[in-house]
Amino acid sequence: MKEGIHPQYRDVVFHDLSCDFKFVTRSTVQTRETTEFEGKSYPLVKIEVSSESHPFYTGKHKIVDTAGRVEKFRQKFGTRGSKTQVAE
Repeated sequence: MKEGIHPQYRDVVFHDLSCDFKFVTRSTVQTRETTEFEGKSYPLVKIEVSSESHPFYTGKHKIVDTAGRVEKFRQKFGTRGSKTQVAE
């Protein structure tokens, strides 16, 4: 391998904001934030969906809404063609 052309590969904490789930994995992603996890300091990456909150892995349909996008879409198009019911 050539020296100096590869990004830094290191342990990183990914934080799923929808269900407050954190996990450590290795990544080359660049981030400015850090967090303490299990007594060590790691770079922090905030995500909205992970295996803990994704319907495919949980078997539950739940809408992860950020900034009212789902409501905005439903106001514009209604429930036309929708196979899911509106969660209340």
